Amino acid sequence: MSTPQGPSDVIWDITYACPLRCVHCYSESGRRPARQLNRDEMLRAADAIVSLRPQAVEFAGGEPLLVRDLLEVAGRISGAGVAVNLYTGGWTFDRRWAEEASEIFSRITVSVDGASAGVHDRIRGRAGSYERAMRTLAILDDVSGERVARGADPVEFGVDYAVVRSNLHELEEFSRAVAPRFPNLRFLTFAAAVPSGLASRKDFAEHELLDFDRLRTLVSREHVERLRSLAPRSVQLMTSNNMILMMHPELVKRHGFPMLQVEPDGEVRAMPIYEGTVGSLLTEDAGTLWERVQERWSDPFVVETLSAVRSMQDWAEATRRLDYHFGTDEVRRRIDRRPPYTLDERTSGQGHIASMAGPASGHQL
Repeated sequence: MSTPQGPSDVIWDITYACPLRCVHCYSESGRRPARQLNRDEMLRAADAIVSLRPQAVEFAGGEPLLVRDLLEVAGRISGAGVAVNLYTGGWTFDRRWAEEASEIFSRITVSVDGASAGVHDRIRGRAGSYERAMRTLAILDDVSGERVARGADPVEFGVDYAVVRSNLHELEEFSRAVAPRFPNLRFLTFAAAVPSGLASRKDFAEHELLDFDRLRTLVSREHVERLRSLAPRSVQLMTSNNMILMMHPELVKRHGFPMLQVEPDGEVRAMPIYEGTVGSLLTEDAGTLWERVQERWSDPFVVETLSAVRSMQDWAEATRRLDYHFGTDEVRRRIDRRPPYTLDERTSGQGHIASMAGPASGHQL
């Protein structure tokens, strides 16, 4: 639930640079300019976020580890009494960075989208990404064990698994065979992919996004209990249909909405998974921007478009309408350039996956 002063959670996509090319990428990272601020600008944006007094700030992207000053920026927010959390694909993670990050971040989430390299690497768009993610989890597991051994708090780390149709069959295998590889793993979340960014493409919605019946099964008590019975008891296992991210007008009117999304350059999105911003944290008061955000939720076009959603295909179509309506000319051109989701993407081999990646932009740690 949001508060009168501001959101309870802020998601800051701190860069659009990324070494991966995920087929469902919400931000189309790695395929567009990084839009990353310099150090001083990031610190100014961090101070503006703190002024909203959120409970937590989630650093996402893109790949946050490509931002050279990430730890300093996160430390600025943490030092103000706000929890900071990290999402990473794990491509550039190493032991030194893990030790430093564990002193700042309250929670570190590694994105893993399959129980096997074949499934994960196809979805993540780069050969070797599964092994890099497993290495990252192993490093975090080791660092956490050493912290506990010397009487410090463990590292709160775990996995976020974006569920689509082509990896749905590996949920049980991940719970049974992958999670136990990391004795200090704290949480495992199976969360349905939503129609945002590349995942809003018509063909992707039809072939990969879970339909509403599958969403109900994903979060059913029977299914959750089955997955929990396979995973280690020490792991907090959850599933989510992510329907809250639709921001259905009736639910938003009744309960508000807890999250604020910030783009890499400090622009504030009106609605997290949809295009369209309301101003910049670098040039305007954060509280004023939050007021504009809340006004967008009751915009007649938003209410009309989202109230009509009855299926996943409807939701994807609504996303495309909202993005085109509220997006800038640059956003609309990017939407027009999106390639269709093809059979090659669904069944590609490792050679094609490697060729999709291309060079990564941004700063390496």
